[in-house]
Formats: sequence, structure tokens, C-alpha cells
Amino acid sequence: MQEDEKGLGSALYALTETEHGHVWGVCAEVEGLFGEPRRGTYELFGWVPEGSGVPAWAGSRVWLVPEEEAFEAWLLEDAESLGQPSGTDSLVLTGLDDHEGPPEGYRGPVRVHDGHRRLGSCREFTRILPPDRMPAPIVLRGLAQSDQLRAALAEGTRRALDLDEAALEIRDGRGEPLTDRLLQATISGWRPSSYGADLIDLELDGGRFTPVPEYARPIWERWLAGPPTAVNAWADLDTRRRGAWHDLVRDRAFRRTRRDRPAGHVHELDGRYITDEPALHLAIGEAVNGPGGYFGGCLSAVTDCLRGNFGYTAPGALFWRDAATAREHLSRTLTPDGRPYDLFTAVLETLAEGGMDVTLA
Repeated sequence: MQEDEKGLGSALYALTETEHGHVWGVCAEVEGLFGEPRRGTYELFGWVPEGSGVPAWAGSRVWLVPEEEAFEAWLLEDAESLGQPSGTDSLVLTGLDDHEGPPEGYRGPVRVHDGHRRLGSCREFTRILPPDRMPAPIVLRGLAQSDQLRAALAEGTRRALDLDEAALEIRDGRGEPLTDRLLQATISGWRPSSYGADLIDLELDGGRFTPVPEYARPIWERWLAGPPTAVNAWADLDTRRRGAWHDLVRDRAFRRTRRDRPAGHVHELDGRYITDEPALHLAIGEAVNGPGGYFGGCLSAVTDCLRGNFGYTAPGALFWRDAATAREHLSRTLTPDGRPYDLFTAVLETLAEGGMDVTLA
């Protein structure tokens, strides 16, 4: 499909069928990529805060832990507090539910923590169903169509306009693969585009599309312009946005070929800004693979990277500057079920097990 191959080199976005890899079309602008994802909302009755309570942004990973040990904790990602409704003793908490959600049938006491400190507890909870809302469409503006897409639009039947699952593949300004977003590519409309002759604006149903959160838009715009050229470009970001930065670091890494350095290489880690878990993994990634580099996003992923194919060959060495910053911020963390946990020591042990000799400075 020559026209697709030619267009893909200069376009930021390609709509690709996931099963066989067929490219439906390419374009340089997408409307509806950013928005507010559908979130789970919980009202926690009989809320008793601990310490300073729950800030408006509660944390990137907030765990709700049932008091009954037979039930497992569940996760709210990018959690926000909506405060306490007037005249009540409850707290409203919202976030992106993990795939498990609350234990089936359990509505009893729950303890809440953000992985670093306990936020409080409640005697019972309920899940509030969000109001129905019409999802915003996804519009691919100035789309250069493949022959297959032209044929589907010409046929115009409901079956022809359902393109099944597709990926919106996204490249940066250099034309290098960055990330993708999955969607159910059901065509809801199309029209000639003002971007040029033979181009169209293609509208897709956004019902099963998870938009990129608005707070992450500046992060994406920086990466769409091209990868960082210096380490610590993320250092001035808060924890929430460092997490969004790392998401793109990870996605980009799995779309690139990597060359492992030879065994015995000494990597240098700048530890000045490791004040949270995203910073830990961003700094390690850049120590091994340079600006914007990836080397895991959790301990199990770091273990996988230590086995090779992610820029490192065992044995190696790591010179960790300003290690006291990470020790201060990551030595007193919590496991999902709320038990004390020393993440700083755990990452040192993981690196040592992978053949990396760490020197702290």
C-alpha cells in the first residue's frame, strides 16, 4: 500500500487495524485525544482522617484496604478527593479503577493509603454510578485514506463502517514511534477536509476510547515535539505529571530497538530529584539509557530489564549520586495492604541480584 507508506513517514497519527496491521489512513491532527477518562467514584461513610487528611489530588496510586483480611485491597489510580458533602461524615473519592475493583459483596470498613502514608479509614462505603454522558467523538482531521477505507466509506453500510478494534499509532515530530491508543473504530461520519484535496475529516465513535487526561497534555506536547535531549527534563514536575512522563518513556521504549552496552559498563545516576517512585524509575532509566531512557517502572520490570535487551549487560556498575534523597523519601513506603515497606532498600537488592554493583554517594 504505497500511499500509506509514503504518508506514514510525515504524519503524526496512523489509524491501524490491530489484527492484521492494515493502515486505514494517516493524518497530522486528532481532535478528542485529550479529555477526562471515565472514573470510579466512592463515598466512604464514617470517614476518620489520619494526619493532614486527603489533599484534592490524593495520589497516583491510592489503595483501599478491607479490614477483613480475606479480601484483597484494590487500587484507584490518579485519585482525587471531592471533599466531604455538607452535613455528612463521609468522604467522596474518585479515580481510575483497576481491573479488579472492590471485592464482590464487600462494603465494610476500609483503610485508605497512598503508598507512603495512611490517609484515613471508614466504616463502610458505596460505589456511586457516574451519570450517563455522550462521549466526545474522535476526529481525524486531514486523513489520507487507504483504498480499503475508501471502499468502506463508499459502501456506507453499518457493517462496512465498523472497522473493529484499531490502534491510533502516534509518532513524534521526528517521525519516530511514540505510543498508541486503542479504540473501537466505528465510523460515525466523514466529510471533505480543509487540509487538502482528497483528504477527509473522519469521525469515530468515542464510546470505548479512553482519552489522555487533560493534566497530561503539556507532557504529551513536549514529547510530540521530540524526545528530551538532556536528563532530568521531568525534574520540575509533580508526582502526577512525572507518572504521565514515565508512561510515554515506557511506551516509546517498547517501540524502539535497543543495543545493550557491554558488560562492565559503569552507569551514573543523578539522584537529586528522586523524591517519589516515578522519579526513581525515570532516573534509573536515564542512568542506563540516557535522556528519556527506560529501565522499568516497578521492581518486577527492573528485574526484566536486568536480564538484557534494555541497554544493560550483566555484570555492570551504577554510581548513584545524592542517594540520600531517595533514601529519605522511599525508605518508608507501604505495600498495597498497608504494611511498612522499604522501597529504597528493595531497589538496591533488585539491582544487586541483576549483577549491578551499586555505589552510593
